[in-house]
Amino acid sequence: MSGEFAVRASDLSVHYPDDRPGTRTLAVDGVTFAVPTGGVLGILGEAGSGKSTLARTIAGYAGLPQHGSPRIHGGDVVVLGHRMRTLRARERDDVRLRVGYLPQDAGSLLDPHLTAAENVAQPIFVRDRRFDRREAGMAVATLLDAVHLPLGVMTRYPHELSRGQRQRVALARALILDPELLVADDPTMGVDVLVRGAILDVIGEIARRREFSAVVVAHEVGELRRITDQVAVMHRGMIVGLGAIDDVLASPRHPYVARISAEYRVRRARPRATGERTSAASGRPGLPARE
Repeated sequence: MSGEFAVRASDLSVHYPDDRPGTRTLAVDGVTFAVPTGGVLGILGEAGSGKSTLARTIAGYAGLPQHGSPRIHGGDVVVLGHRMRTLRARERDDVRLRVGYLPQDAGSLLDPHLTAAENVAQPIFVRDRRFDRREAGMAVATLLDAVHLPLGVMTRYPHELSRGQRQRVALARALILDPELLVADDPTMGVDVLVRGAILDVIGEIARRREFSAVVVAHEVGELRRITDQVAVMHRGMIVGLGAIDDVLASPRHPYVARISAEYRVRRARPRATGERTSAASGRPGLPARE
């Protein structure tokens, strides 16, 4: 991995071009933060706060020629030692090979005509069509085990899997090229509440084991606590709270952070929902690892 920081943003602003010439919609407004090499940063915020745009920008999807791609127009972000604003197309592609990207509801984006194993292996063959199929199969089996899925899943198609299982297959796919950085944009979106914690636990476990850096977008403080104690709180495109979760919540400097802090205290004081299971190992809510 390159340097002291996996990600470092300085006064970064990102916009989306509008249909009318010369107009644009600002999505990220002058944010500054850093993710140390080997560190995990959680990004918290409500819908429309800019957190998904920030995740896409970090993952190398800003400045692409496709319609609807975000554009960096102020400041810069350095990812794995590369300034994303000045990269040429081929250089950006090289960086993206070193970044595992898990977009929102990634499980629904799996190719329905491929088995789970084939979906996970797909990035290998896109990168190098001469890759040994036996080695690819072993890599897929190892990753499916790492995300706590039984090997029987390998031959099943996406429609035969639960939503939580599809999300884990998508996670394995994002990790198949052994990235130095994982960007997970709301990895529990649409997943049953009893499965969310298990998915986040898997991400945290693999991050520690493989020693990669990660940026994880979430909607709730409790979810982020499972994998990191560092958070950036976004509101209307700006970072309004940054640092250790306990410090940010204990001394909120913005009304939105104060609201999050109050809601979190109420949620923690509320009795656990009937039927919610607890992990014997951690005492935290969640399904058994192989749901």
